[in-house]
Amino acid sequence: MTLLLDTASFALGIAAGLLHFLLLRWNTRLFITAGALHALGVQALRLMVLAGVLLLAARLGAMPLLLTALGVMIARQIVVRRAQAVP
Repeated sequence: MTLLLDTASFALGIAAGLLHFLLLRWNTRLFITAGALHALGVQALRLMVLAGVLLLAARLGAMPLLLTALGVMIARQIVVRRAQAVP
């Protein structure tokens, strides 16, 4: 059970991190093109979803929280490397 919970926490962190950082790129474009009010709403939603995922992980314990946060940090590296490769 613990191994399954740890694996699920890590996978959830990667999925939430990929979603968060990919939407960050889209949100940046919104600030430029659609106006600040619309972009601020999207940004608030993006941050609330990530906070909710981390809060859920925290309620499951310290190790799931750490693994979820690790997954988010690895997802950040994936998105940054992918963005550098695209001209």
